[in-house]
Amino acid sequence: MSIGDPEKLLRQLFDRAVAAADPMLCVPPHLPDKPAGRTLVVGAGKASARMAEAVESVWGPCEGLVITRDGYARPCTGIEVVEASHPVPDARGLSATGRLLSMLRDLGEDDHVLALISGGASALLVRPAGNISLEEKRLINERLLASGAPIDEMNTVRKHLSLVKGGQFAAAAYPARMTSLIISDVAGDDLAFIASGPTVGDRSKPSDAATILARHGIEVPASVKDVLASAGGVLAPDSELLSRTSNILIAAPSKSLEAAAGQARGRGIETVLLGDAIEGEARDVAAEHARLALDAQAKRGAGDPPCLLLSGGECTVTRRGSGIGGPNAEYALALALALDGAPGIHAIACDTDGVDGAADVAGATVGPDTLPKAAAQGLDAKAMLADNDSHGFFERIGDQVVTGPTLTNVNDFRAILVNSV
Repeated sequence: MSIGDPEKLLRQLFDRAVAAADPMLCVPPHLPDKPAGRTLVVGAGKASARMAEAVESVWGPCEGLVITRDGYARPCTGIEVVEASHPVPDARGLSATGRLLSMLRDLGEDDHVLALISGGASALLVRPAGNISLEEKRLINERLLASGAPIDEMNTVRKHLSLVKGGQFAAAAYPARMTSLIISDVAGDDLAFIASGPTVGDRSKPSDAATILARHGIEVPASVKDVLASAGGVLAPDSELLSRTSNILIAAPSKSLEAAAGQARGRGIETVLLGDAIEGEARDVAAEHARLALDAQAKRGAGDPPCLLLSGGECTVTRRGSGIGGPNAEYALALALALDGAPGIHAIACDTDGVDGAADVAGATVGPDTLPKAAAQGLDAKAMLADNDSHGFFERIGDQVVTGPTLTNVNDFRAILVNSV
């Protein structure tokens, strides 16, 4: 069975997954009629500006403010859009967060808040607790990102060093009623960990955050130690201050993977979903997926249709080299090495937000010619993987996937297309 250009097909499947999570499609069905009283639209995350645009497409001009990543702003009529740094917070995010809190604390019980939350808000919605400075918060964030810690552990630490995470953002609006529309970018879609749960309670304790930091060997300044030695401000899920908040999941990795799977099945491709919540070191996950792909190919006969292995989730990179180590590019390079030029197997690994790690690159594609192309340029693929320089590798051979801002964020997308040989 012929499917044409494998890389073109894989890119189409990725684009379909991203399109399924477009806020212009997934926000309107969850919007109630616009409340009659004062309604404030607030939010943060890589998709928040697109979500605000979707709200105004239904409700018309609204009062409010959202914080999004640089380059992710959208034209809104009434809602102000502020851009700030991601993945490491900056003064713009700090200032905008202060303004949001002031707006929320000015509300009464007859007012309504529509909160628009998506991945990326952990860095964009920033208000350090205690005497922690912005620079200290940035330093801890950078060390967490380089440590290889899974996202749930990173977000546990972030919550306990913040005055807006772990339900504290919603609590600032009490007694106003809040409806929070949430786009998931975490494995398992646990609302408490999406964007560090600004509108969702959590039962973790400051001591849990301290344990995580110690486990990953992250040294912290005295201001952080003081905060983690205190009772903390993260709210329990049953807190009265959260009793007037409703949280609604409107888009998730599973829905995007299913959209891509449906398109593949429509082309006659046998599709296997490996999971939408896969975590772990990117290179280790890649080695396991390469084994699965080679096993699938070995079982296929000459007339069998292609097989597609789909997966989502969020892999991590423990940075030991000088590269920036995006998890999708690192997965792709490790996969290429593990496949070792196996004929008939092509793959794509991209972040649905268009940003892989700290690079403005979504990810990369892999095929039987990946390693030969690198060798022709004198590149040492193993050495570049060891140096966490996977983005440099794929840039040199011309196999990066660059989308620009996708205006949404439902985590990683990985697809391996297996043809019989």
